[in-house]
Amino acid sequence: MKLEGIKVLDLSMFLPGPHLTMMMADHGAEVVKIEPPQGEPVREVGLRQNGHSVWFRNTHRNKRCITLNLKTAEAREVFMALAREADVIVEAFRPGVVERLGIGYAAVKAVNPRIVYCSISAFGQTGPLAHKPAHDLSVQAEAGLVSVNLGPDDQPAMPGVPSADLAASLMALSGILMALLRRQQTGQGDYLDIAMYDALLAWTPNVMGPPFAEDRAAVVKDERSWGGSSFYGIYATADGRHLTLGGGEHKFVETLLHALQRPDLIAVALQPPGPAHEPVRAFLREAFAQRSLADWCEFLAPLDLAWAPVRDLHEAIHSEHAAARGMRVEQPDGQPHLGLPIKFAAEPGRLDGRLDERGGSTDAVLAKAGYAPEAIAALRERGAVG
Repeated sequence: MKLEGIKVLDLSMFLPGPHLTMMMADHGAEVVKIEPPQGEPVREVGLRQNGHSVWFRNTHRNKRCITLNLKTAEAREVFMALAREADVIVEAFRPGVVERLGIGYAAVKAVNPRIVYCSISAFGQTGPLAHKPAHDLSVQAEAGLVSVNLGPDDQPAMPGVPSADLAASLMALSGILMALLRRQQTGQGDYLDIAMYDALLAWTPNVMGPPFAEDRAAVVKDERSWGGSSFYGIYATADGRHLTLGGGEHKFVETLLHALQRPDLIAVALQPPGPAHEPVRAFLREAFAQRSLADWCEFLAPLDLAWAPVRDLHEAIHSEHAAARGMRVEQPDGQPHLGLPIKFAAEPGRLDGRLDERGGSTDAVLAKAGYAPEAIAALRERGAVG
């Protein structure tokens, strides 16, 4: 697999860092998850199945877990011993914490100049918000994304996806792989400052027209991406379900409006997004409200048209397409996992559903690092490891 031989120490918790290091583990990296004495919080968050939370299972598979109490000098010495042999370190403490602990980039680089050290935080290591505590929702709010995620009452609604968390995960993965690639030429590692805030803002090039070109906030209901186009929106069906139209290209507009016997609306639907589209939206709202979602699926299926039914998560993960793409994987023990989104033709990743208990690999990892059994026992007795 692509990342075989790469050793990763993961100090992060919750979603961005663990998701990132799981993707690396799926493609062959040796990932050691370092938990505090109380454990990774998501072990206990949300619904559980076969002894583990679903969240934990889908961010921590195929990792070895050790417990270090980094508040003790002995545990910090253990960490530095592991860092000497590591390729990548991922941490997600508040800015300044790893430096205060003595395990920051400068300290690790002094003993391992090849290290690729990635810090993930809400707002970055610098700037006026650097030390502000935040999870995904607050970052989305600061980045302007909650303001455009409006409900039927035109008020900000809770985002359905933790976009700031996952944007940071993918940006961090990209940066780490760039640094590892460059290290092959220079022999030197690097430091990455990944902010959830930065990552999310970088995902907005298609909606930055009003702020950049006209120095104003977007009028959400008039923008193409948020319903300003009649052919890019959500419509209710007669049975209380919904479908989406997801493309306003000329050919799609003609195809649907001819099929619905309203070619007179084609010119209207091809205008720039905004209030001019209301006659088409009104017609489509009325038309789609006349029949059930199942009826519309049957009607629309043969048409060359960008559309989709609004599925719930249960329907989506059990769909024929999710199965065909390997995005729902059943392990031999019956545990379902989200599949691998990165699909190589050669050396594909491998989903190993093994889950380590808290501190389950402490002895094995420390023994591999050269610690004798009696030394490990002494560290455990002093509360440095678990």
